[in-house]
Amino acid sequence: MVLPAAMPVTAKQQFARMRGGAQAQLMWASDGHYYIVKFQNNPQHRRVLANEMVAHMLLKHLELPVPDWAIVEVPPELVANCAQLYIEAGGRRQPCASGLQFGSRYPGDPARLVVWDYVPDELLRQVTNVDCFVGMVVFDKWVSNADGRQAIFFQDRAARWRPAAAGGDPQQRGFVAAMIDHGFAFTAQRWTFRDAPTLGVYPRHWVYQGVTGYDSFGRWLERVGQLNSLVLDDALKQVPVEWYGDDQAELERLLEQLYGRRRLVPDLLRAAKNALQDPFPNWR
Repeated sequence: MVLPAAMPVTAKQQFARMRGGAQAQLMWASDGHYYIVKFQNNPQHRRVLANEMVAHMLLKHLELPVPDWAIVEVPPELVANCAQLYIEAGGRRQPCASGLQFGSRYPGDPARLVVWDYVPDELLRQVTNVDCFVGMVVFDKWVSNADGRQAIFFQDRAARWRPAAAGGDPQQRGFVAAMIDHGFAFTAQRWTFRDAPTLGVYPRHWVYQGVTGYDSFGRWLERVGQLNSLVLDDALKQVPVEWYGDDQAELERLLEQLYGRRRLVPDLLRAAKNALQDPFPNWR
């Protein structure tokens, strides 16, 4: 299914500076939601914005728990009038870029919703959709995510962060995980695929204790294998040209290679199983 073109939302207010190499900002937008905004002139590369957008669209297709996304237009006057909207690199500060940026929606009102980027094992075992970490291995292997798997944890209706097929009480609340930070998909700004057994594996291996073989990855492998090329065509059309400039041919080549890599994912999972530190000890 091809989605309609995304209409940008407008940033109205800066709320907080975020940690991390991209130096993102938490901002309130015209649609009433808050977004973690990555800017074109972030220290990592403008291509990470394209990576984020493509990754979010693919994760929605795979029914993995990822926040909604938006193209966020940041007005020049907002940058000029907000002292916190700056990028620091090489010992120098420069204003954040105005124009079209990438936004990952914050899961609620930051003044009311507590979000953690790390929880101890005791709490992690209470996450209602913890099995989705298994699906994320499929995704991270497929897209050659060069960064460690990152997630956030918070209280919400569990049904919002599980596939529709999972069933359950749609009103039940619980501790949930959402997967974030996909700027280093496709080996970050290099737009290539580099595979290694440990890439894409969450370091707390007990989340994979239910993996007993390929069948444990089944629904996600099936969705990757059945991906319609129109999903990637749609992603290509929606990425703002400002995020790749004269590199359209390279972006097209990247997505063509990604489509062809679907058949490699089972082998990449097996390579992880055979690694020195086996993350899937119950896969016999």
